[in-house]
Amino acid sequence: MLSFLLRLFGVYKVYEKYLMYQVKKGTMPKHIGIILDGNRRWADSKSLPKELGHIFGADNAERYLEWARELGINITTIYVLSTENLQRDKRELEALFKLIEERLEKLLEDERIYKYKVKVKGIGKVDLLPNRIRELLNKLEEATCEHEQYYLNIALAYGGRQEIVDGVKRIAKMVKEGLIQPEDIDQSIIEKNLYTSFLPSPEPDMIIRTSGEERLSGFLLWQSAYSELIFLDVFWPDFRKIDLMRAIRLYQKRVRRFGR
Repeated sequence: MLSFLLRLFGVYKVYEKYLMYQVKKGTMPKHIGIILDGNRRWADSKSLPKELGHIFGADNAERYLEWARELGINITTIYVLSTENLQRDKRELEALFKLIEERLEKLLEDERIYKYKVKVKGIGKVDLLPNRIRELLNKLEEATCEHEQYYLNIALAYGGRQEIVDGVKRIAKMVKEGLIQPEDIDQSIIEKNLYTSFLPSPEPDMIIRTSGEERLSGFLLWQSAYSELIFLDVFWPDFRKIDLMRAIRLYQKRVRRFGR
C-alpha cells in the first residue's frame, strides 16, 4: 500500500510540474475571484460536523494563497461570507465567526504577508460583523496599507447588489453636495465608488466557483461583466493546485472579446 501511494504521489508531482510548464507559457490572469463553495456539503459527504468543513476549507484557502503567489497571480478576491449567509443557524454562525477571527489573527502574524508585500482588505458590509473581526480587518488593512505587490481581498458580509447600492448612495451624496452633476455620472464614476476601486485591476479576469454550482450568487456583479467563469465539480476543501492550474489553462484557451 505504501509503495502504491508513493508511486501515486510521484505521478501527481510529475503532472503538477507538467501543468505548471503549460500555464506558464500562456497569459496569466492578473485577478482571480474565487467562490469558496461546498464546505458544508464536503463535511456532510464524510459524515462530519459542518464546522469541520469550514475548518478544512479555511486550511485550503491558505494553501491557495501560496499557489497564487507561485503562479504570479497578483490579485485574489475570495468570497468567504455573503450577506445571505448571515441568516444561517446561530450556532453555525458563531463557529464560523470564531474561525474567521482565528484565521485573521493568523494572517496578521503571517510573515509572508510582509515579505511579499500583500495588501489585505475586507470588502462588504463589515459593520454587520462582530467587533473583533472588524478590529482585525482594520489592523490588517493598516499593517498592509503600503503594500502593492499582491492584493488579497476578503469578501465578508458581501453582496453584489448591496455594493452597487452603496456606490449609488455615495454618488448621490456627491451630486447633492454639488461635487458632480447628474450628467457627469458614467461607468468610470460608478467604478470609483465600488468596494474594489483601490485595485489596479478591479475586474477579475476569471472567476472560479467550486462545488458544481453554476451561478455567481451576487459575487462582484458589476466587476464580473466580462470575467471568464469556471465552474468546477469539486468541493472547496478538495480543491487542489492542479485544479487551479487546469482552470487557468481553460481560461488561456478562451478568446476574450469583452462584448465586441
